[in-house]
Amino acid sequence: MRKNFRSCLAVVSCILSFLGFTGQALADARCRDPAGFAVWLGEIKQEAAAAGIPQSAIAAGLDGVTYDASVISHDRGQRVFKQSFAQFSGRMINSFRLRRGASLMKRYAATLDRIEQKYGVPGGVIVAIWGLETDFGAVNGNFPTIRALASLAYDCRRSAMFKTELFDALRIVAKGDLSPSAMRGAWAGELGQTQFMPSAYLKFAVDFNDDGRADLLHDVPDVLASTANFLKGYGWQRGAGWGPGEPNFPVILQWNKANIYARTIALFGQKLAGKE
Repeated sequence: MRKNFRSCLAVVSCILSFLGFTGQALADARCRDPAGFAVWLGEIKQEAAAAGIPQSAIAAGLDGVTYDASVISHDRGQRVFKQSFAQFSGRMINSFRLRRGASLMKRYAATLDRIEQKYGVPGGVIVAIWGLETDFGAVNGNFPTIRALASLAYDCRRSAMFKTELFDALRIVAKGDLSPSAMRGAWAGELGQTQFMPSAYLKFAVDFNDDGRADLLHDVPDVLASTANFLKGYGWQRGAGWGPGEPNFPVILQWNKANIYARTIALFGQKLAGKE
């Protein structure tokens, strides 16, 4: 009798486990099914309105937006840095970037001096980030930002984070800094010549050339000053070093938490500043 009772419990447990697993699997499948995207988008429009985003920005940004499966493929295909620092930095700090970076340091010397006076961040660090992120604005990405963020917000993996970024992208539209059609960048929603997520754009983008809007796609003074403002916002110490073990290296890690990438920014910045 006791043996049979235990057997029944085991069977029931297996059935419940199977049903629970199947239920989760079905939920995940529904979440990732492109057929459900249009209904979800309608709900998102209502949430955006409830969050205080103007209807004009919601309509401009979200009307006609479709699901982009290629963005989800990129998200699933990410790989952790596997090269050594010497290999990675040697590839990233190449002769082209060193020459181009030095040229741009001279071209924008007056702007970079003004930026350092205001934010305390040396030009070499800013130009290093500019070069590593987009080859100094040459390769900003061509994914429609709002479509990419909507697809990632619909997906199950990091939906809450990307919904926040989607709403912030709509707030950028509402501010008038960028139109939805102009918002094109990396597959994960990064915008501009130094690749700001919309939340960082709203928090740190500055209108440094005084034309009435912060444009990190086209206006180089805005790009460079906003990058410095980001670093200052995370605690950059004026006059302190930024190599590993120095006071400002943890701030560079706030830009990119991959240690190998942060070390590469630091080294590139030192080379451009004549410190290496």
